[in-house]
Amino acid sequence: MIVHLRQPTREVTFEGSLTVTALLGRLEINRETVLVIRNGTLVPGDERLGADDVIEIRPVVSGG
Repeated sequence: MIVHLRQPTREVTFEGSLTVTALLGRLEINRETVLVIRNGTLVPGDERLGADDVIEIRPVVSGG
């Protein structure tokens, strides 16, 4: 699985499949601070990501 991260921009590769929660745990990222996107669609925390997936992790941006 290829994971594209923003801020800082980098690419990480993982073998096999993982849930979103497990992936974020390995990356030491708080689930509430990011959006996880696969093929242009937001992915929930319990979703299993496949070994061939390309994932993008973007920080949540809020304003007022």
